[in-house]
Amino acid sequence: MRGREETESRTSGRISTARRWAEYLVAILAGNIIYLAIEPQLPYPLRHRMFQIDLGLALDFLICVALYGLIRLVRTSGSRSA
Repeated sequence: MRGREETESRTSGRISTARRWAEYLVAILAGNIIYLAIEPQLPYPLRHRMFQIDLGLALDFLICVALYGLIRLVRTSGSRSA
C-alpha cells in the first residue's frame, strides 16, 4: 500500500508542475500580447527598444507578473469553492 501512495503523490506532483509551467506560459504570452497592443500609445520612455534593458522591458515584465498573479488568484479561489 505504501508504494501506491508514494506513486500517486509523485504523479500529482508532476501534474502540479505541468500546470504551473502552463500558467507561466499563458502569463508570458498574454502579457506580451497586451504589452504589444498598448505599446504604440505609450510615451517614448516606456517603449521597449530591441536588445536593450529599458523601462519598456520592465513594464512588459510587470504586466506578465500581474497576469500570473491573477491566474494564481483565480485558480486558488476556484479550488477552494469546489
